[in-house]
Amino acid sequence: MAAMRGLCVVIILTQLLICCSKSSNGAGDSSGAPTAQVTLAQAERGSIAETIAIFGAAENGATSQYVLSAPVEAILSSIDAPVGSVVQVGQPIATLTPSPATKLGLAKASADARAATDAYARARRLRSDKLVSDAEVETARASAQSAQATLASLSARRQSLQLNATDAGYVQKINASPGDLLTAGAAVAIVARTGDLRARFGVDPALARRLAPGQPLTIKPAGGGTTLTTQILSIDPTTDSRTRLASVFAQIPTGADIGAGEGLEGRVSTKTSTDAVTIPYSALLDDGGQPYVFIVEQGVAHRREVQIAAVNADHAAIAVGLRIGDLVVTQGGTALVDGMKVRAK
Repeated sequence: MAAMRGLCVVIILTQLLICCSKSSNGAGDSSGAPTAQVTLAQAERGSIAETIAIFGAAENGATSQYVLSAPVEAILSSIDAPVGSVVQVGQPIATLTPSPATKLGLAKASADARAATDAYARARRLRSDKLVSDAEVETARASAQSAQATLASLSARRQSLQLNATDAGYVQKINASPGDLLTAGAAVAIVARTGDLRARFGVDPALARRLAPGQPLTIKPAGGGTTLTTQILSIDPTTDSRTRLASVFAQIPTGADIGAGEGLEGRVSTKTSTDAVTIPYSALLDDGGQPYVFIVEQGVAHRREVQIAAVNADHAAIAVGLRIGDLVVTQGGTALVDGMKVRAK
């Protein structure tokens, strides 16, 4: 029995020592206040250019296409470079032959030129015999010149019935089939020049009014690829009735691996804040449109509402609410409440 009583005393003393130890190291804090683990960053002085993402597509530029037309009424005899063909300068694209009407017109022009030339020669002879006036000779000369010019024009157009590429590019469209009769001036083929693409972005009209030609712009294919640096060419503030957006145009650099119709993502700076209080963008939180951050002082998190001057993908410039050197929570802030104890990771 004595041994049993001694064992009980030892157990009781041990429990008392454990309780005292917990109380002394804080593990048994009766307040039960939770402690959150967070990542911190310091507010610093810096400059931020606010960038806006805009979306659009590549399209052929204003001078990116040219049309090959029938010089006279003709028949399409062959297509030498079908749609999609890559062509170089001087390469045949289509071959035409004169239509019956063109052949008849050329024969008539040739006969008219001969007749007018003969009439002019006869008028000169008659003038030497003083049978006609100088005015009549001059009229005959003018008629002969006009007939010769008409014949030369028809002959030259007949010689140009092989339609060749005038610039390197690719055949975008053929408007006829072999055997079709083409009127004079009819478009036979449309060729797209290589290296003449522009980007067209749809933007909110309010944003369009804040942009200007010559402003730097970065472009990359929406599906991924190399980011290109270019400039805004022009801005069309007219709102599209279907999309309700204005248009911003930019030149795509020559040699870019981008095709017409390809989706594009652009980024353009709208304003810059200099000598500002800057923090990582990840520190910003939002409560019904009111931005705020958590700052940490002596291990306790405090909610601080802020006003944003500018933002980009990585940082934010704060106009009101923070000072240089403030510690802000960049990770773990969504789980915090004002006054919660925190511990930096």
